[in-house]
Amino acid sequence: MSTKPPVEAVPWLKPDEERAWRAFLRIMVAVQAGTARDLATVGLSEPDYEVLSTLSERPAHTSTLGEQADKMGWSRSRLSRHATRMETRGLLRRAPDPADGRGCLLVLTEQGLDALENAAPAHVESVRHHFIDRLTPSDLAAIERIARRLEQP
Repeated sequence: MSTKPPVEAVPWLKPDEERAWRAFLRIMVAVQAGTARDLATVGLSEPDYEVLSTLSERPAHTSTLGEQADKMGWSRSRLSRHATRMETRGLLRRAPDPADGRGCLLVLTEQGLDALENAAPAHVESVRHHFIDRLTPSDLAAIERIARRLEQP
């Protein structure tokens, strides 16, 4: 027995809703592809940059794997695999979590901090080029307002 509603009962998108949805997807893809391409020129991926930048803001440049995964919206296993690749490149190291014997801490290394400091100017320039400089102050305010509305459950 199917739990799907009959096709005629689905609240299909109206043309203006469909255009807005598709425009939103195009924006996300275009901005993300541009900034990812620009970060790649300095040897980092977007997830690398997010991990490094958030660790740089934490006390002692350290975070639990769980906190970092939650911040990034990733599963712990996905972040663990990515952290392994970053650790191999010397960008971070793992340490035992004294508060959780099963967990670990992610610690930014000097090499990781250097990579972040090297990438940050290029990343900011990229964000400006692909996003900020193309919008008006009222556009930016509208995006913030929309983001707050979409973040609510």
